[in-house]
Amino acid sequence: MGVHREKLQSFELALRDAGIEKFNIVTVSSILPPNCKIVSKAAGLDGLSPGEIVFCVLSQNASSEPNRLLAASIGVAIPKDRDQYGYLSEHHSFGEPEDVAGDYSEDLAASMLASTLGIEYDEDVRYDEKKEIWKLSGKIVKTQHITKSAVVGKDGKWTTVVAAAVMIP
Repeated sequence: MGVHREKLQSFELALRDAGIEKFNIVTVSSILPPNCKIVSKAAGLDGLSPGEIVFCVLSQNASSEPNRLLAASIGVAIPKDRDQYGYLSEHHSFGEPEDVAGDYSEDLAASMLASTLGIEYDEDVRYDEKKEIWKLSGKIVKTQHITKSAVVGKDGKWTTVVAAAVMIP
């Protein structure tokens, strides 16, 4: 999260908070490569050098409206067959607390993967019910999310939140 009177500077501060300000970020769409391994932030950053071009799925949101709640979230759905690709999703919203935005991004990623794998489900059922269906199918092994939310201060300074899934070769 970053806060500043200038929008661009608040974005820079949010990237710093996420630990990815030193890189040239190229955003990509929503495919989690086959056999991709999720590593800790510290381990991932150890493998990168300042100025390096890094690919990531990036969610960002910003506002200067006092008391405005904003969130940025990345969801991931990993197939049981690791030779199959998975999905990442980005979700940015206003008025949603972190857990709601996170569940939504996780649901979105899992829905995309489920449709690719031919898992039938009702779009209108609650996320918890869909999650149980996916679990029982045995085709989706894991879903998770990384989410950041913030409330814009009364001073109306730009507040930016980011969430990112950085691809490390």
